[in-house]
Amino acid sequence: MHRRNLVLAGASLLVLPTVALPAAAAAASNPMPAALRKALERDPTAPVLGNPNGDVTLTEFFDYNCPFCRKMVGPMHSLIVEDKNLRVVLREWPVFGEDSEFAARASLASLQQGKYWQYHTALFRTKGRVTEKATMQVARDIGLDIARLERDMDSEQVERHITSSHMLGEHMGLVGTPSFIAGDEGAFGQYSLDELRGMVKRARATLA
Repeated sequence: MHRRNLVLAGASLLVLPTVALPAAAAAASNPMPAALRKALERDPTAPVLGNPNGDVTLTEFFDYNCPFCRKMVGPMHSLIVEDKNLRVVLREWPVFGEDSEFAARASLASLQQGKYWQYHTALFRTKGRVTEKATMQVARDIGLDIARLERDMDSEQVERHITSSHMLGEHMGLVGTPSFIAGDEGAFGQYSLDELRGMVKRARATLA
């Protein structure tokens, strides 16, 4: 687990700001810029879980072929269930190759059929690598309309989400998946439920 603070180094309203990741002491006087926070937390293409009007947002960048992301499904679900004021944004960030991008596109497309969380969790239960074949088999297993899913996978909304995830990851200097961001704090790696609770608590204190 690696904890970081996300601090402005230079910003533009036309492009995502470049963010430095220095020591925690600097964060209080130099918090995440509003333009970056909006891009990170309020992207209309991103799936939102928990309370959509929650007082704090926890964002997770993940890949379906990341073994540590797989281990985070349980703690994230528990956190959402217990914290009624938490808003969670999921960012599909396919960094493990073509199979991962295919799975990300299919998962995002399932939003149009109202089965994102069901599909998301089912993909993470896949034994072995989440390949194109496995992705479509899971889609059939949970009752998705395959023809519609395939059409929606190529939609502008899906393309925008994946492109934005790569841009955000690059600009914030994220090193891999899973990456979590809440308030002005970022963290990379597998987290326990207690560690997630602590991150959310610090974010609430920062944003209060």
